[in-house]
Amino acid sequence: MARGIKDKVAILGMGCARFGERWDRDADQLMVEAFEEAVADAGIDTSQIDAAWMGVAFDAVNVGPSGIPLSVALRLPNVGVTKVENYCASGTESFRGAVYAVASGAADIALALGVEKLKDTGYGGLPVRSRGTTFDMVGVTGSAPGNFAQLASAYRATHGVGRDDLKRAMAHVSVKSHANGAKNPKAHLRKAVDMDTVLNAPMIAEPLGLFDCCGVSDGAACAIVTTPEIARALGKTDLVTVKALQISTSNGWELQQGGGWNGSYFHTTRIAAAKAYEEAGVTNPREQISLTEVHDCFSITELVTMEDLFLSKEGEGWRDVLDGIFDADGKVPCQIDGGLKCFGHPIGASGLRMIYENYLQLLGRAGERQRQTPPSLALSHNLGGMPSQNVSAVAIVGLADA
Repeated sequence: MARGIKDKVAILGMGCARFGERWDRDADQLMVEAFEEAVADAGIDTSQIDAAWMGVAFDAVNVGPSGIPLSVALRLPNVGVTKVENYCASGTESFRGAVYAVASGAADIALALGVEKLKDTGYGGLPVRSRGTTFDMVGVTGSAPGNFAQLASAYRATHGVGRDDLKRAMAHVSVKSHANGAKNPKAHLRKAVDMDTVLNAPMIAEPLGLFDCCGVSDGAACAIVTTPEIARALGKTDLVTVKALQISTSNGWELQQGGGWNGSYFHTTRIAAAKAYEEAGVTNPREQISLTEVHDCFSITELVTMEDLFLSKEGEGWRDVLDGIFDADGKVPCQIDGGLKCFGHPIGASGLRMIYENYLQLLGRAGERQRQTPPSLALSHNLGGMPSQNVSAVAIVGLADA
């Protein structure tokens, strides 16, 4: 039976570029911006890195194939660089590669970096991705807003939630995230919005309005990991360790007629969350998880995900949102850095950006947005794909003694 990786790997340093319309920077420069902060935080030299993983999703409009772009940009010492792509979970996937390398003993110090440079490539924002030009007759007529709008419809029908109640809960998600993002100097969007503005915004795909959708941005984020023993030998005293790291991938069950899925939740997120809690030794998530960063590509996604992570009871997530449970001063804050809603979604970078915020919060280094109640366990979640077919990733990090 698998024993898991709890407390086998420590985060030695992290960095994050400023997200936004970075017309003045190419992907290489964004990687360097995130890396320079991470390597300074780690207190090591580049020559000490044994292996690296790069998460990037759209190589056709971005950095291109192979791990060479990362190795060249950071002038890594000819170590193995593995490029990974797993939809919107690509950043967390790169983290998983680096963490597993250290946990297995294959590397003493490993690097994970996620990057995406989209604003100047003509990328219009989350179209449905097919299987490539040689197999392009699957899902070619959909769009991300259209697919996730159906999640809202199914949630309402399944749980008997009124349209106006769900719309107000979704608006609360966006208002909350914008209030948090206004305090974050690395966020793309830093303007607070009120409920009326969100509720009266132009409709994108009923019931998702403009402020229910995240935007397109450029960005990069980076983590350097090692063993707790090496971290202490390098002088680190307050350690953040990896408690759990799980990924679940759709196998077609959601698409089967009569399979049991009603379209109102994310099957893979429930599986990944359950495995992550078991790996981390979490038995009561709502009481034990201090902080969350979840994949808020759309406001309805965040709301439903809180149930799939077992932080809200099924069918009651919308009430918890309106009660402020996930606000910055609530019981389990969500998107205390502004989330995808304010950072946008440079796909390969988002997962590591979430872990970066959790890392800062755990160490009490989040500045104006620092959680007043000291967190001990923090969870991040990515969802790539669409409700009916996707990849879910859950990472839990925490203080070494948590």
